[in-house]
Amino acid sequence: MQFLEDLKNPDSELVRTLNSLYDGVYVVNPKRVILFWNKAAEEMTGYSAQEVIGKSCKDDILNHIDENGILLCHTDCPIIRAIQCKCSTAEKVYPKSKSGRRFPVETHVSIVQDEQGEVIAAIEVFRDITHQEEYRIMQEKFNSLIRKYVSTTTYSDIQSRIQDDVQINVPRILDLSVLYLDVVNFTGYSENKEPEEVVRLLNNLFGICDVITRECYGDIDKFIGDAIMAVFHDANDAVRSAMRILDTGIPELNRVRQGDGKTPIAIRIGINSGLVMQGDVGTIDRKDLTVIGDAVNTAARIEKASLPNRLMISEATYARLQPELTQNFSFHSDYDLRGKAEAIKLFILDK
Repeated sequence: MQFLEDLKNPDSELVRTLNSLYDGVYVVNPKRVILFWNKAAEEMTGYSAQEVIGKSCKDDILNHIDENGILLCHTDCPIIRAIQCKCSTAEKVYPKSKSGRRFPVETHVSIVQDEQGEVIAAIEVFRDITHQEEYRIMQEKFNSLIRKYVSTTTYSDIQSRIQDDVQINVPRILDLSVLYLDVVNFTGYSENKEPEEVVRLLNNLFGICDVITRECYGDIDKFIGDAIMAVFHDANDAVRSAMRILDTGIPELNRVRQGDGKTPIAIRIGINSGLVMQGDVGTIDRKDLTVIGDAVNTAARIEKASLPNRLMISEATYARLQPELTQNFSFHSDYDLRGKAEAIKLFILDK
């Protein structure tokens, strides 16, 4: 077919046009072998055309993951879906550049068919949306800041006036980072202590965590016994909050406790990022605005797998971090979660 022949000719009008685009473009055959890789794709990923042509994404080139940290190259790949349904697909994914850093892209996949209607190629166009994501996060932070200075009713009224088509108190799907924290061996500790001392410990711990969480633009969604669940619009804020709790909050709490002749405590923290559903949950008389979903459950499981006084995060969170934070983490292990087809990758904060 002429389309495939033109791809092989660097002087063809098709190749010149594709190389002039701001967006990254690559073309694959039905087996997902890369046939063409434009200049913008080289600039965005760090991979040259010579390095990738003739290979497949599953050959450890981009290793796309979705917003929930699921590796797409071997499972629900947008290109596979487009080829199978003979349609177009669009998605936000996180490819890995040659340097190892993940970045958010908006990707669109279309197919090319021959005269008989058979798929002969798929074209993926992707755009780096790092700046859009930063703007979205900044807007969410601004909204959170404004809510501190006006009543909830006033804020909701202003929001409804600006967005008449948005219904209040209707469940929403949000991209959030969820932090879980609990006390190591709390059951053993509380069994031998007076109730007043146990409550005092929790209030002191929760007070420290609440202040740090708010200063890092997060919100404590709920207290669950000796555990905290906090949510953040920005994964970087979630990690900074956890690092401050571990670096200053817990050491200071233990310094005071030891000064009073009490034993120090240890905590575990786990963070996961992804799509969650936020909505009012409860009865007619009492409701809580909370978040639920697989990303929340995974965060809780990661916290249970973490080590005392250490922070462990999923790859979905790691992919959202700025370089100055990713350098503080090391790959820890592949963690099997019941109900998931593939293990998730866990990263641990270096001591």
